[in-house]
Amino acid sequence: MAKAIFAAGCFWGVQYYFDQVPGVISSRVGYTGGHTENPTYEEVCTHTTGHAEAVELEFDESQVSYETLLKQFFHMHDPTQLNRQGPDIGDSYRSAIFFVDDAQKQMAQSVLELSSSNFDRPIVTQIVPATVFYEAEDYHQKFAERTGRGACHIPYEPIKE
Repeated sequence: MAKAIFAAGCFWGVQYYFDQVPGVISSRVGYTGGHTENPTYEEVCTHTTGHAEAVELEFDESQVSYETLLKQFFHMHDPTQLNRQGPDIGDSYRSAIFFVDDAQKQMAQSVLELSSSNFDRPIVTQIVPATVFYEAEDYHQKFAERTGRGACHIPYEPIKE
């Protein structure tokens, strides 16, 4: 299985969206890209830890490519908004791709460039190396699936390839 990590605003809807993509085997929400070890949700919400709410995916490359996941990522949120998505504001809601190797970095840069023509404003998505991923508290896992809430800025359906 391959791994991918994305931040696109509140992680509840991002997880739900990616879980609908064929080839995504598992997902978990958490925090990454910051400087605090083992942050809690309450700490991340203070916007002092540097972490983004993110989703870590395991996917089967024989069923879905990293390129397809990137296209889904750019479809599900507004990558031109700096440090916010929908009603959520702050650096923890930033748009970011956390690459795990050079191939992912190159593909992310390529898809970002191709996607830029779909938006009226410049894309502000960060493309940065993956760091430690801290799994969020149990009550955040599969939140939208369990409650039917929490996907405020995410479209319901992934794009069909």
